Amino acid sequence: MILVTGATGTIGRQLVGLLRERGAPFRALVRDAAQGRALDCPFVVGDFDEPASVAAALAGVDRLLLNSGGALPVPGPQPMVRQQTAVLDAAGAAGVSHVVKVSAWRPSPAAKLSVRGHWEIERHLIASGVPYSLLRPTGYMQNFFTGEGGFTAADAVSGPYGAGRVAYIDAHDIAACAAVLLTGPGAEDRAYDITGPEALNHAEIAAKLGVPFHDQTPAEAGAGLRARGLPDWFVDDLLWLYADLAAGGASEVTTAVEELTGRPPRTFDAFLAARAPR
Repeated sequence: MILVTGATGTIGRQLVGLLRERGAPFRALVRDAAQGRALDCPFVVGDFDEPASVAAALAGVDRLLLNSGGALPVPGPQPMVRQQTAVLDAAGAAGVSHVVKVSAWRPSPAAKLSVRGHWEIERHLIASGVPYSLLRPTGYMQNFFTGEGGFTAADAVSGPYGAGRVAYIDAHDIAACAAVLLTGPGAEDRAYDITGPEALNHAEIAAKLGVPFHDQTPAEAGAGLRARGLPDWFVDDLLWLYADLAAGGASEVTTAVEELTGRPPRTFDAFLAARAPR
């Protein structure tokens, strides 16, 4: 039995569909019954901040997809670290035999925000002794359409990206990799750096989206973020992430998606075509 956490998110929804197609036994962890009914799959209601509900959700589960939201503009340790490490402890107690964790691209103790948080969670998982697979994706193509970072908010791609290239990945491909690992023979205690098939700069991406590209200086971007009411420390950390992208920190293209799924990952053009109305 597979438990899918983050089942209503960008990756989770697609993973639910893929597991259903495979006929794999699974259930989704959702925060309320309405979300579960909307997914149209077996589900259990629970919350990462309610340990008893997590323990109940893990009953009879041998494989776990661990995924949840990223950094929040709050000081101190990020809730994600506390929540996911608690779920990992519960998974170990429940006898889970394989955890597939959705992590971040090249996490390290020197990173900021959720990237460092994922590094902390990875260390906890590795030390737990529970067999694992780590999926470390670059930025999601979906991010251009969701949240405040979506270009649709201002009909432009804006940010201090410079000419830096990023090998963005379609969340569908992340879900496909997770489906293979969750339904395969078992864990290999291995990390997979997963990317799309091409590294594009943001001017090229804007052209594909049919919108302008506004390359900002870090000072301009920081002023805009502070104008939204974000605290200085959070803005500084976001600017660190931007600077890493501008310097090519996520420009490497890997073959991990094809190695896992047997097919190449979607290009940005294919991603856009899949989104187009039919």
